[in-house]
Amino acid sequence: MSAAPSESSCRRGGAVEEQRARWERKRGRIAKELLRSEQKYLQRLELVAAFFVAILKAKETLKPAVLEALFGPWESLCSASRTLIPHLERGRLALGLERFHPQLVLYSRYAENFAQAKETLQKQVRKNKSFARFKRLQEMRPEFQGCRLEELLPLPLQRLPQYKCLLEHLVENTLPESPDFGQLTGILKSVSEVFHQVQKISRFHENSCQMSRVQKLLKGQKIQLLAPGRWYLQEGWLTVVPSKGKEVQQRMFFLFSDILLVTKPCHPLHPWNSHKFACQASYPLSQCTLTKVFGHTQCQGGLLSLSFPHKKLLLMSHDQQNLNKWHQTLGAAIR
Repeated sequence: MSAAPSESSCRRGGAVEEQRARWERKRGRIAKELLRSEQKYLQRLELVAAFFVAILKAKETLKPAVLEALFGPWESLCSASRTLIPHLERGRLALGLERFHPQLVLYSRYAENFAQAKETLQKQVRKNKSFARFKRLQEMRPEFQGCRLEELLPLPLQRLPQYKCLLEHLVENTLPESPDFGQLTGILKSVSEVFHQVQKISRFHENSCQMSRVQKLLKGQKIQLLAPGRWYLQEGWLTVVPSKGKEVQQRMFFLFSDILLVTKPCHPLHPWNSHKFACQASYPLSQCTLTKVFGHTQCQGGLLSLSFPHKKLLLMSHDQQNLNKWHQTLGAAIR
C-alpha cells in the first residue's frame, strides 16, 4: 500500500496551484487591457485615416509626395491593428501577436519619417492656406474631442512602448511550460528590439534639431556644428573669472560631445544679430582636464577649472545645482 501524501506536501501543492491561479487571473486582466487599449488606439488611427488621409487623397489638396511625407505608413498601421484585434477578442493572444509581428517594421519606418512629418505639417500650415483651413475645420469635428493633428501624429510612437510593457507583463504571468510561452517570449524580444531602434532614431532626430537650433543662434559661419558623431549636451550662462586686473565676464557656453564653445551675446541693438551669439573660442574636450576648485560642499556655487594645452579657464556659478550639472556633464563628455 502506498503512503498517504504528507500534510506539508499537500500544502506545497496547494500553494503552487494558488500561484498558478493568480498568474492566470493577472494574465486575463493584461489580455483585456491589451484588447481595450488596442481598440482605442485603432479608433484614433482611423479618425486620422478617414478625416485626413482619405479626404486629402480624394480632394488632391496635397501632392502625393507631400501626403506620404506627412502620414507615412499610416494606413498600413491601421490595417495591422485591424488584423490584430479579432485575435485578441477571441483570446488567441499568441497567434494574433505572431501574425502582427511582421508589421513591427512599420513602426521603424514611421519613426524614421516622423521628423520630416512634423516639418512638413508646419510648412503646409504656414504656406498652404487651403490645407490650413481644411485642417482647422477637421479638428473642430466632435469626433476629435479638441485634439489637433499635431497631437495625433505621435500616436504610433506612443503605442510601441505600451506594446512592450504589456508583453513584458504577459510573459511574466505565463507559465514556462505553457504552449505559447516561447511565442510570446520571441515576440517580446522583437518588440524590444524595434522599441530600442525607435528610441535611437528619436534621439538622433532630437540631436539634429538641437544642433540646427544652436547653429542658427551663432553669428556668421565661423564654425559648422553639424559633424558625424557629434552630440549636443548642454548650454547655459557661466561667469569667466579672468586674470588679475580684468573684469569678470558673463558668457554663454554650448557643450557638445567633443567640443566646448564659448560665446558672447551680440549687441542688443544690432539690426539682425541682436538675438545671436558670437563664437569667441572652441575648445576640444579630448585635450581637457577638469577640476572642481570650489563647490564640493552645499555652499552657494563654486568654480570649475578647465585646462587645455594653451589655455586655462576658470568658470564660476553661484548656483550649486547648476555647477554640479556642468561638472557632471563635462566630466562625462571628457571621459
